[in-house]
Amino acid sequence: MKVSVFSTCLVDLMAPNAGKAMVEVLERLGCELDFPASQVCCGQPMYNSGYLEDAKKAMKNMISAFEHSEYVVGPSGSCIAMFHEYPKIFKGDPDWKLKAVALKEKSYEFTQFIVRVLGITDVGAQLEGNATYHRSCHMTRLLGEKESPYLLLEQVRGLQLEPLTNSDNCCGFGGTFSVKMPEISAQMVDEKCQCVTDTGADILISADMGCLLNIGGRLSRKGQPVKVMHIAEVLNHVDHTAEPKEASALELADR
Repeated sequence: MKVSVFSTCLVDLMAPNAGKAMVEVLERLGCELDFPASQVCCGQPMYNSGYLEDAKKAMKNMISAFEHSEYVVGPSGSCIAMFHEYPKIFKGDPDWKLKAVALKEKSYEFTQFIVRVLGITDVGAQLEGNATYHRSCHMTRLLGEKESPYLLLEQVRGLQLEPLTNSDNCCGFGGTFSVKMPEISAQMVDEKCQCVTDTGADILISADMGCLLNIGGRLSRKGQPVKVMHIAEVLNHVDHTAEPKEASALELADR
């Protein structure tokens, strides 16, 4: 299966190890990867700030970059959700709308692709520790992906997953929101940090680097010894004695 890697800005610039981990997991699962060099930002920061026409330039570039890809996979539910908004944004432009629909239909967040396209819930990972998982707003509410990360984490050998209180609450990042409204953002991330520490977990996992950078930075400033890990990094801790396991029909039912 041929997959084009969408690196995303934050992973590319701030957390390249998460991108490398995603690549290694997908290769281990038998995917043939490529990296379209013309990709840049998906346009979300400009779009969310109201600069629609400027955002469209970046969006058209991304549509063209992945035009010939079979599948597009990225380590961010937020950025993939932005791809899924493209058809609405270009609804008044028939040519670009068709191309936008094509990109939407072949674009997946990393865990979503593993579970829903490859049909795998056990990638053979092993990581000792107590962890909790933060659900990002965009991945949950805009992309609509709620279950895939949990299905994969439940199969990581040695990992004890602790439930996170108010897991649906935003961490306060929101891209430009944290810059425009820092006081409100700080209160939101403080609440999220308290929920994380209340679990007693020593690892915080998420599928969006924006959330991890925000929560992890605040935890560090508060002196809380919680390690933050992108889910790709967790799944790349390999148990070499295990083989990838396909998802059962029961696991995927109604998901």
